[in-house]
Amino acid sequence: MALTIKEVEHVAQLARLNLTEEEKIKFTEQLSSILNYADTLKAIPTEGIEPLTHILPINNVFREDQPGPSMDREEILANAPLAEDYQYKVPKIM
Repeated sequence: MALTIKEVEHVAQLARLNLTEEEKIKFTEQLSSILNYADTLKAIPTEGIEPLTHILPINNVFREDQPGPSMDREEILANAPLAEDYQYKVPKIM
């Protein structure tokens, strides 16, 4: 499907683009080439082919949660600039 310069001007106007004459010619050729390639892809028979969301099968890659020992609260808060009631104390934002 070949585009005309008039169609490129219309699209440029919709996109609020100011194109030079050289750009109009260049974009007419490039956009026509893209649309011709899309037409080529439309010709490929796709009947009976399931649509894909991903090219590879997706598996859950997360491991199971397993409870384990945690660090001592005093040790965790030892490097905190400010701590109060066993919690980090941060400046008020609002």
